[in-house]
Amino acid sequence: MDVTQHPASGDAGAAGGAGSHDPGRAPMWVGLGTLALGVGLAFGAARIPSDAGYAGVGPDFLPWLVAVVLMVCGALLAWQGARGGWRDLPEPSGAPRGDWVALAWVVAGLLAVATLITVVGFVFANALCYALAVRGLRYSEGRGAGGLRQAGVDLATGLLIATPVFWLFTRLLAINLPGLTGTGWL
Repeated sequence: MDVTQHPASGDAGAAGGAGSHDPGRAPMWVGLGTLALGVGLAFGAARIPSDAGYAGVGPDFLPWLVAVVLMVCGALLAWQGARGGWRDLPEPSGAPRGDWVALAWVVAGLLAVATLITVVGFVFANALCYALAVRGLRYSEGRGAGGLRQAGVDLATGLLIATPVFWLFTRLLAINLPGLTGTGWL
């Protein structure tokens, strides 16, 4: 059944006009899953010692904050899903079915950064991850990957994003990230 067909009538758009679809109970399950994730994170946060440091907050503060936010968002999503879900949504972009080629490009990007970060450094590994993930996202929308020029633009964009992040962490926050050179600039 097409997502725009009303289950009772089979007519396209009968659930609320052109461009709308009936999501069923999926929004409620997304909310319950988010709520369960928050509860799981809260159990994990309860096992972290709460010794307050010089700032007055302990290492368990951020996990508790994220757990509470996830539980609140999950409860609100589940409540909204139980009351009819997300109504009048535009049709999603991309292919009607899962695109395994697109997923493979995104997974390749994640594997590349995990494998290469200690070899080529944070900046170049993340630039490659960005380029591969963007290629996968383009495939998922049916736009194709583009040519060699597009791959170069994607790598350059990845470098422009990863380089300031690297400098922010290594220079401003004094957090060590793997670099390509010993100077700390790449």
